[in-house]
Amino acid sequence: MTDRTAPSVDAGLLAEPRLVVEPGVAARVSAIAEPVLQGMGYRLVRIRVSGEAGCTVQIMAERPDGTMLIDDCEAVSRALSPVLDVADPIERAYRLEISSPGIDRPLVRRSDFERHAGHLVKIEMAVGAHGRKRFRGMIAGVEGNAVRIRRDDVKAGEEAEVLLVMEEIADARLVLTDELIAESMRRGKAAEREMRRGLGLAPPLAEHAKRELSKGHKPNYKPSKKPLAKNTKQHRLAAERARRGEIDPTEGD
Repeated sequence: MTDRTAPSVDAGLLAEPRLVVEPGVAARVSAIAEPVLQGMGYRLVRIRVSGEAGCTVQIMAERPDGTMLIDDCEAVSRALSPVLDVADPIERAYRLEISSPGIDRPLVRRSDFERHAGHLVKIEMAVGAHGRKRFRGMIAGVEGNAVRIRRDDVKAGEEAEVLLVMEEIADARLVLTDELIAESMRRGKAAEREMRRGLGLAPPLAEHAKRELSKGHKPNYKPSKKPLAKNTKQHRLAAERARRGEIDPTEGD
C-alpha cells in the first residue's frame, strides 16, 4: 500500500465541531472515535449502529478537504479497532465498517452547508420548524447558526424560503443530481492531481498558475505557435500534459 502524503491541514477546520450529532449508543462510539480520527488528521462525519443481520458499526470519515480514499479507510480501521475493543462501547459482537461520506453525503458541520451551497438537500428536524419537520430544497446560504433553504416542496400558504437552526437538525443529506455528480468529479480530479504532485509524480504548479487558481481562474498557459509533428517526443509530452489537464489539447493546431 502506498502512503498518501497528507495535505496541509487548517487546524481550525480539522477541529470544527459537528452540529448534527447522533444520540444513544452511536454517541458513545463517537466520543471514543472522534479524538482518534482528529489525531490522525480526519474528521468524523457520522456514526450509524445497525442491528440488521447482526450488529454493524459504520463510521463515516473524511479529510478536511472532503476526500477519503481506500488507503485512508484502511488506516482508520487499523487505528480504531483496538481502541474500540478496549473501550467496549457496545455490549455485543459487531462488525466495524469505515467509509467515505459519498456523493449524496450527510451535512453535519457549518462548512458542509457552506461548501455545498446551490445544491439540493433533504433535511429532517429534531425539533419542528415552520409547522413541519421535513424540508427539501436548495441551500441558499448560511446565516449565523442557521441554514437558509429555498424549498422545492412548497405548498399553498407556506414560505418559499426558511431558516433552519443547524443544531436542531436531526439529519441533512444531499440529493443526488447531475450537477452534484459533476462537481464531485471535478473535485476528485483536483484532489488526485494534488496528491500526485505531493508524491512527486507530477510537476508542481508554477507560481503564476497558483495565483490564478487561487482566484478561480484556469492557468494561462501560452501555446506554441509552431505545429507539433506527430509521433515525436515533443508531441507525446504535449499529449501527456493535455491528459493531465495542464494545457488545451488543441493548442498548436
